[in-house]
Parts: sequence; C-alpha cells; structure tokens
Amino acid sequence: MIRTTTWSVPIERVAVSAYTIPTDAPESDGTFTWDETTIVVIEVHAADLAGLGYSYTTPAAARLIADSLAGVVRGHDAMAVPEAWAAMVHAVRNVGRPGIASSAIAAVDTALWDLKARLLSMPLVDLLGVAQTAMPIYGSGGFTSYTEGELRAQLGGWAEQGLAMVKMKVGREPGQDPARVRAARDVIGPAVALFVDANGAYTRKQALALAGRFAEADVTWFEEPVSSDDLAGLRLLRDQGPPGMAIAAGEYGYDLPAFRRLLEAGAVDVLQADATRCAGISEFLRVGALCAAHIVPLSAHTAPALHLHPCCALAIACHIEYFHDHARIERMLFDGTVEPADGMLRPDRSRPGMGLELKRADVAQYAVDF
Repeated sequence: MIRTTTWSVPIERVAVSAYTIPTDAPESDGTFTWDETTIVVIEVHAADLAGLGYSYTTPAAARLIADSLAGVVRGHDAMAVPEAWAAMVHAVRNVGRPGIASSAIAAVDTALWDLKARLLSMPLVDLLGVAQTAMPIYGSGGFTSYTEGELRAQLGGWAEQGLAMVKMKVGREPGQDPARVRAARDVIGPAVALFVDANGAYTRKQALALAGRFAEADVTWFEEPVSSDDLAGLRLLRDQGPPGMAIAAGEYGYDLPAFRRLLEAGAVDVLQADATRCAGISEFLRVGALCAAHIVPLSAHTAPALHLHPCCALAIACHIEYFHDHARIERMLFDGTVEPADGMLRPDRSRPGMGLELKRADVAQYAVDF
C-alpha cells in the first residue's frame, strides 16, 4: 500500500526592497564604468517563515515585482516552486523575458527555494541534492580603473589568502593590457591560475593576437574576448587560440535558449551562468543540465553567497566567481555569509535555506525608492 501526503503551504506575502551601495573605489572594465551597485532583495512569507532572495539589477526590477510578480505568486503553494516560476514567466510575456523581467523573476524564485528549504528545516543544498560539499572560487576584480599598484595589491592579496585562481579586467587600453597581465603574473607567482576578462571589448583579430601575448604570462582563461553575441568570433578564439586557454562566456544569458545557442555553436570551453539574471535557481539548474548534456563545465558568475548552494548541487559546476563588489556587499547586507577557506566556499549546513538573514538596521541607509 502506497501512502500519499498532501502538504500545501500558501504564499501569504512578498516584501520588496532595494539598496544601492557605492563601490569602495571607481571601477571599470573593458566596456563599462560604474561607481555603485543596486541589489533588489525579496522576502516571501508563508507559515510564519520568510524565504530570502535577491538580484543585482535595477530598482525597476523591484517595481515590476511589487506591481506584478508579488500578486502572481501570492496564494501559490510554497512547496511547488516550479509552478510559481512558470506563472511568473507567463506574466512577463508582454514585458519581455530577457533583462529586467528575468532579473526580477530571479530574485523571487531564489526566495521561493530558500523558503521551501526553511519550511523543511534543511539547508538548500540538501533540498536540491548534494553533488559537491564545497566549491572552488576565483578572486575577481583587477578593474581597468586600478593603478598597477592597486592591481598587484588585490590579486596578490587573494593569492596570499590561498585562492588558487584570480581574474582581472582587460580591454580598456589594449596596448597596455600585456604589461598589466605580466604585472599580475609577477605578483601572484607561477602556482596561481590567472584569468582575464575583456567584457567583449576586442575585435576578433585583436583578441586572437592578444590571446597569444597573454599566453606568455600563462593565462588559462579568456572571458568574453569578443561580444557574447558573436558566436562565430568566440568559436574562432576557441579553435585558433593558444592551447590550454579556455574561452568562457554566458554571463548575459537570460533564458535557456541563449545558453543552448552558445553550447550548440561550440563557442565556449566553459559556460558561465548567473542565477540573478537567468530567472533564478530554477533556470540555473536547467543550465547545469544543458552543460552536462554537452559535457561542458559550468561556472557561476558573481553573487557567491547565492550561487554556493545550487552549485554544490551540480556535479558539472567547476567554480564560483568571488567578485569583489558582490562579496563585499553580501557581507554588508547579510548575516550568515561564509568566508573562503583554502580557496573554497562550503555551505553552512547547520542553517536552513541559504543561511542568510538581512541586516535590516545596517542596510537601511542604502535603501532606495522604486
């Protein structure tokens, strides 16, 4: 005899807030300059518990959630996350799935997964299914706005902390990039892997030529050497670039077809995905399945505290970007963030959900209207 139990927990309320935090110094990459970061935080309430989710996006995403998505998920069963996710995707049809809508869905979806784990009194990674107990991270920053001294201090500091991989930005002044990369290699030493990220700043031929120069400093990862929309250009770099240099892209993927196109084009050695952009943990897990089908590793783009649990649930996940801005913001905004140890992040499995709690008093000064 098979016993069945139905347990439905209706979602009662969705709270939305947004915070804009100044950077600790001016920052730029190959194609963009910024001095602040906005994070939209969601709390989904049911059965006297609240699940926490967030997305690095614009305050407009908070407005979309408050005006539309909160009402869409209210009343849905908190235990049936895929049902609520599908309802949100349906609701943004006329808004457009990529961009702001996708980042808005992402924040709510993450909160729903966090809530479900809290309702079951278990860490999120246990709910999703543990495939790995820890995830390697790579220190990420090295902005083009940094002086050589600032570049050396940041990357060298990560190497001293035991990180086995570090990444720097290139592309703002292509003529200066080989020298900056050599300086980075000099300070981190021969044992630490060096990654570069052009954010699509180079032309195809320019990127191919610079890949050869970067290889002289033993660069093993070249991220977005050309635009992620240029699938043929990425494939050119992958086919003709230096042996041992992985081509990576995917951070601007907002839906599953975008990731499928990158993989089917053979455009990347490592696919990147960002759960705060690609409609949350639900879609991030599907991207992991795509990567497994194509035998291509998956790397999580930024938001380390959010990506830790879903990455540990994916055997195909290879590492998480420990992005300077986001690691700093997550420590400022949330209790329960875990610190790196031996170049790894390990979920705190003594805490339910993602283990994060909003520091309300501390973050109030950064609140913005939407």
